[in-house]
Amino acid sequence: MSRAIPKWEPVEGDLATPLGFRAAAVAAGLKKTRGALDLALIFSDSPATTAAGVFTTNLVAAAPVLLSRKNLVESRGRCRAVVVNSGNANACTGRQGMHAAEETARVAGDLLGIEPSQVLVASTGVIGIALNVDLILQQLPHLKEKLSKENANAVANAIMTTDTVPKSCVVRSEIKGRAVHIAGIAKGAGMIHPHMATMLSFITTDAAMGERMLHNLLIGAAEDSFNRVTVDGDTSTNDTAVALASGLSEITVIPGNDSRAWFAEGLNLLCQTLARMIARDGEGASKLVTVEVAGARTPLDADRVARSIANSPLVKTALAGSDPNWGRIICAAGYSGAKFDPNKIDVTVNSMPLCRKGLDAGFDEAAAHREIDQKEIVLRIDLHAGRATARVWTCDFTRDYIDINSSYRS
Repeated sequence: MSRAIPKWEPVEGDLATPLGFRAAAVAAGLKKTRGALDLALIFSDSPATTAAGVFTTNLVAAAPVLLSRKNLVESRGRCRAVVVNSGNANACTGRQGMHAAEETARVAGDLLGIEPSQVLVASTGVIGIALNVDLILQQLPHLKEKLSKENANAVANAIMTTDTVPKSCVVRSEIKGRAVHIAGIAKGAGMIHPHMATMLSFITTDAAMGERMLHNLLIGAAEDSFNRVTVDGDTSTNDTAVALASGLSEITVIPGNDSRAWFAEGLNLLCQTLARMIARDGEGASKLVTVEVAGARTPLDADRVARSIANSPLVKTALAGSDPNWGRIICAAGYSGAKFDPNKIDVTVNSMPLCRKGLDAGFDEAAAHREIDQKEIVLRIDLHAGRATARVWTCDFTRDYIDINSSYRS
C-alpha cells in the first residue's frame, strides 16, 4: 500500500454489502408486540472468515456472552454465523439459559453445515426471565431459507428494544481498483455505559486479516467509540460487539504496514458513527451531547472528567431544560478524582463561554439558553493543567426516561 492512505467514505448499504455475507430476520414471538421482528441470523459464505468480539465487563454476564466468548476461543476466531434475539436478554437464567444458548448454536450450526463453535449467540431484552428457546429453534430453519443479501437490511430492526430508530452504517474504500467495505449495525438506548451497554453491535467486512489482527483492531475501535458512550451510567449484562471478516475482497490487512492504519481508520469511523447514533437515541433523550475535555494533566484525568460530567444526572437534567448551569459541570469535574486547579477551569457550550478561570464568564442568559436548546451540543472543558484530552458522547435526561424504565418489564 502506498504512503497516501486511501480514504473511507460513508455509502448506502447494509450488513450484506461486504462480499460474502447474507442475513435475515423473522418474528419469533419473543417481543410483546405481535409480529415484531425479534430474531436474526448473519452468515458468511466464506470458509476463511475470521471473527473477533468484545463483551461486557459486568461480572453478571448473560449466557450468550459466556458462550460466544467460549466459541471464539474454541474456533480460534473462525466463527461464521451470529444468531441474535431481542425481547429477552437470557441473563440471570442459570443452567436453563446456558442450555438455550448452546442449543441455539448447535441447531444453527447443523443447519448451516458448520461446527457449533463457529456460531456466536447474542441476546437483548428483559433480564431474569427464562428464554423460550423453542421459539428460536422453530424459526431457525426459516431463517436459513431466508438468508440473502436482500433480507439483510431487516436485521437492524430485529435487534431493537427501546430504540426508536435502527442504527446502521457502511463505509467504503478502494485500493488497486478493488472496493473494500465495512458495514455495521448497533442497538442501544438505555442501560448504556459500556466498558465493553444493553448494547449490541455486529460488523462485517470483506477485507482479509488474521483473527489476532481483527481482535486488536476491534478493541481499539471499541475503546474510542462504544466505550465512550453513556446514557445512564449502567453497564449491561449483555454488551456484545462482534466483527466478521470474509476476506473476499482479496485485500489483506497486514501487521506492520500502512494497511493496518488504513483499516483502523475505516473501522473507527464506522464504530464512532454507530456510537453517536446510540447516544442520540438514548431513552427519552432530546439532545446529543459531546463532552470534550482538554488541558488535563494525564489521559486518565481527562477521561475521568469527561465521564463524570457525561454521567451526572444534574448536568443531564440541566441540559434537558436548556439551563446554562455551568456550576453543575465544574462540580462533576471536581469529584471525578482528576487533579486540576479549580481557579483555572474554563467551560463553553458550543462556542459560548459560560465559565472563565472558575468564575462566571458574564454570558447572556437568553443567548446561552438558545445555545443549549439545540439537538446537538458540545460541552468543552479546559482544565489548563496539561495537554491530555478526552471525548465522551452522552444525552440529556428527560421525564420520558423515567416513563420508559418504570414499566420496562411489565
